[in-house]
Amino acid sequence: MRSAVKWAAWATLLVAGTANGGFTFEDSQGFLKTYCQGCHQGKSPAGGFAIQRVSTPESVHAETQKWSSLSARVRNGEMPPRGAPAPPIDQREQFTQWVNTTLRADVCAAGITPGPSPIHRLNRDEYTATIRDLLDIQMDIGHALPADGAGGEGFDNAAETLFLSPLHSEKYMDLARVATDFASKEYKSRAKIFVAKPGPGVTADQAARKIFSSFLPRAFRRPVKESDVEQYMQLYLAARKQGETFEPAVLFAIRGALVSPKFLFRTEPVNDTFEVKPVDQYAMASRLSYFLWGSMPDELLFDAAAAGKLQDPEVLKALVGRMLRNDRSLDFDERFVEQWLRTRELGIDKVPDAKLFPTYASDEELRGDIRFQPILFFREVLLRNLSVLNFIDSKYTIGTINLSKHYDVKLPLSKNALKQPQWVELPEGSHRGGLLGMSAVLEVSSYPYRTSPVLRGAWILDAFLGTPPPPPPPNVPPLEEAKEGTPPKSVRERLTQHRANAVCASCHARIDPLGFALENFDAVGKWRDQDGGKPIDSSAELTDGTKFHGSDELKAVLLERKDLFVRNLVNKMLGYALGRGLTLQDSCTVDNIMAQLRENDYKAETLIDAIVLSTPFRYKAGIPRPKEQSKP
Repeated sequence: MRSAVKWAAWATLLVAGTANGGFTFEDSQGFLKTYCQGCHQGKSPAGGFAIQRVSTPESVHAETQKWSSLSARVRNGEMPPRGAPAPPIDQREQFTQWVNTTLRADVCAAGITPGPSPIHRLNRDEYTATIRDLLDIQMDIGHALPADGAGGEGFDNAAETLFLSPLHSEKYMDLARVATDFASKEYKSRAKIFVAKPGPGVTADQAARKIFSSFLPRAFRRPVKESDVEQYMQLYLAARKQGETFEPAVLFAIRGALVSPKFLFRTEPVNDTFEVKPVDQYAMASRLSYFLWGSMPDELLFDAAAAGKLQDPEVLKALVGRMLRNDRSLDFDERFVEQWLRTRELGIDKVPDAKLFPTYASDEELRGDIRFQPILFFREVLLRNLSVLNFIDSKYTIGTINLSKHYDVKLPLSKNALKQPQWVELPEGSHRGGLLGMSAVLEVSSYPYRTSPVLRGAWILDAFLGTPPPPPPPNVPPLEEAKEGTPPKSVRERLTQHRANAVCASCHARIDPLGFALENFDAVGKWRDQDGGKPIDSSAELTDGTKFHGSDELKAVLLERKDLFVRNLVNKMLGYALGRGLTLQDSCTVDNIMAQLRENDYKAETLIDAIVLSTPFRYKAGIPRPKEQSKP
């Protein structure tokens, strides 16, 4: 527990606002009384929450979860409720920023802690990749599984969403049969499975036992006990009693292993002590491989785990570099980038109108190049150990002849591989530097038939900066379309109807300027100078008075606020690496990683290394201490 002296000092800081940009604890109470007290007081407060619980400086420490939940609901527009007087967007942000900063400082005063280590079911992509590497078969076997929903920091590998449904169980049974049947007919796959066979001096049962002793540690991703081998020997023997020959009986037992929780879930030894402990070596191997490959560990990782080397920082750094250079990391690049930037929606929920954009609709190669451009750009930034600020703006991009034509930019492409993705330097004035100049991002933040400064501005705030605007109020009317016989209006002109509404104006003043700066890009990312027959007006002004014009100046503004972007990227990457939503305690780790990035020019390799070497990634929390045993 915090000592009385320390708490008194902390309370003084809260009230004075010294560490919180001038916003004080008293300001927070004024905010709550103005917008929350009406519903959350008395004997029957709404939702069972009375603001008296957060009415003292001590409550910041004693009621951490209440403050955190309160901040989240205010940020998401859930409080105050619809119809009640709502705070202006700047007051809302001041309050939530103060709460989050104060809670972080309070939690981090006790040092960095590991956080939870939930059990992970392999998601659909991980299951497919693991079956591929375990059996050495090249097939998209997981396509028959239900899609996994996003959780945590917005990724489908978040443990909290990966439950096991009856449909999953049924599908796993079918897919285990499909996988083993396919593997039994492939030479390389057979060699992986049948490491022994009946022969002179070797009985069928002895060969089967050797096969399971070799297969099960790889399938379960850790050493197995003799009792584990015996369990699958019994399946094998049961099949033999039913008249099966050697190979079908072995495959029957292997199918059993492929539906075992030890295969389908990433489990780790429980830390049943009160102390923080390093993650088990084999669990560490899986944490690394599922982070950077989305699949099971390879032989080198297994060997490093067996040698007890996976807590050595230098060994981990060397392994990270090797793993990123391996082609398996392409799966990581694709899954992380497409979910972070939401470009996975391209061609599914986001399909540009074929009549308005016929060239785009008819050119499959172009659509593929557009989709993979941010993925391959991300990969090159990692492999070349460039600054992650290249994601905001860069002198380089990924180019192909299709992208060169689509962007109307002459790229210095190798003549021998015009259709192959290449790392190229952009010519001056191309407007294509960084992710915001790529069609994939510009498409996914547009409507199928037109651009939307609102969608693009909200996309930047949420996906890029991690500061999402609150949801729109109900019954917002659509933009007025041009009536027959009337002059066409630009999207910017039509948006004035929303900005004229006082309820909408405060949010649109924050969202729209970011989108206006990108209006020179149409709904498929091509450059244009006019909209609705009128010159594009890409000028904008932020709520703090910052003025800028066009996408290039927008990137300069974002670079001036680079830590907002970088912190969001760290949050996303850490959540993806841990496979769970981040907790308040994880913000201490994020602060530490941010400090390392600042010291190392925001280099991409620093980001990955810092995550792998972080306390939540390498350590496992112990069980909670009984209150009477809590340390002072």
